[in-house]
Amino acid sequence: MFPAEVHAPLVGIARLAANSPAAETKRSSVERPEYFLLPVRSILNRCDSKRVPFEWTINPYRGCEFACKYCYARYTHEYMELDGSEFEKKIFVKKDAAALLVQDMRKYSFASKGSGGMYPEHIAIGTATDPYQPAEREYGVTRACLEELAKREGLSISLITKSNQIVRDIDLFKKIAERSELSLNITITTLRPRLARLLEPRAPSPDLRLAAVQQLRNAGLAVGVSACPLIPGLTDRDGELEGVGAAAKKAGALWFFSNVLFLMPSSAKQFLPFIREKFPKLAKQYEQWYAKNGYAPDEYRKQMSQRVAKIRQENGFVARPWEQRTLKTKRPQLSLAWQQGVGETLLRAAG
Repeated sequence: MFPAEVHAPLVGIARLAANSPAAETKRSSVERPEYFLLPVRSILNRCDSKRVPFEWTINPYRGCEFACKYCYARYTHEYMELDGSEFEKKIFVKKDAAALLVQDMRKYSFASKGSGGMYPEHIAIGTATDPYQPAEREYGVTRACLEELAKREGLSISLITKSNQIVRDIDLFKKIAERSELSLNITITTLRPRLARLLEPRAPSPDLRLAAVQQLRNAGLAVGVSACPLIPGLTDRDGELEGVGAAAKKAGALWFFSNVLFLMPSSAKQFLPFIREKFPKLAKQYEQWYAKNGYAPDEYRKQMSQRVAKIRQENGFVARPWEQRTLKTKRPQLSLAWQQGVGETLLRAAG
C-alpha cells in the first residue's frame, strides 16, 4: 500500500478563498460564473515597485467574467490554489470594501516618495480585474469604493475598464474630479466585432466602449483609450492600430497607449491553445516567440512602440497624467517597464 498523499494546509489568500461562502445572485443563466464572498483584510494594496507609476491598487474583485483569452491576471487565481482557467468561472467579491477603504486610507500619503514629495501617491483601480464586469451590477464593490474616495480631496486616482457600465458612475467621477486628480481609461484592442468577441468573449463590443469614451468626455471627464495588449498577427495588421487611434480621437479620448502582448505561464496555458485552434497559421510564430519567456522579440516591440508614438503624434494625443509625472520625476515609462517584468509586480499588488 502506498501512503496517502498529504496536502499542505492552505494559508493566506488560498485559505480565505477556500472558506469563502457562495454569494447570492439573481442571475439564472447557465453560463454565469460562481460568485463567492471573499473576506479580505484590505482593499487598498501597496505596490512598492519603482517600475510602475502608482503606489496603490484597488481590485474590487478576484477573477473576471470577461474571459479575455490573453489576460495576464489569471495568475492571481493560482495564488488561491485555483487553476488559471477558472479566472472567469469563479469570481470572488471582496466584502466590506467601503469600511476597509476607510481603514486603509490611513496609510495613504499626499507626498509620494517616487515624486520626491511633489505629488500624492497614486491609486490605480482595475489592474488585475475589470471593476465594471457584470458582477458590479449586483455587488457594487467598485461604486462603494468610489463613494468613499469621493469624500476625500487631494488624491490621485486612475481607473481602467473594458465596460461601458462605467458611465453609470459619472456622478461620482464628477465629484472625485472636483477634489482630486482623476484619469479614466477604456481598453479597445480592435474595432472588429468578430475578433473582439473571440479575444474578449463577454466584454462589451468596441462600439459600446467608444460610446462610453464620448459620454465620459461630454461629462467633462479626462479619459483615454488603451489598446493593450497589441496582439502579434491579430491586432497589428496595417491600419488596424491606426484605426483604433483615429476612432479614439473621434470619440474624444485625450490620450492613447498600447504595448505588446505579455504572456505569463498561466496565461500562455489558455492563450496558446486558443491560437492553435482559431489561428493555426500563427501557432508556429507564437511558439517561437514565447517559448522561452513572456515577451515578444525586442525588435518587434521596438517597431510597435514607434508605431504607437506616431499614432499619438498624428492624432494630437496628450500625455497621460502619470506620464507628465514620469517626465518630471524620471520614473521609467510603463510601456518600457512592462518589458522588464512589471506583470509580476502588478500581480503581487492584486490583493
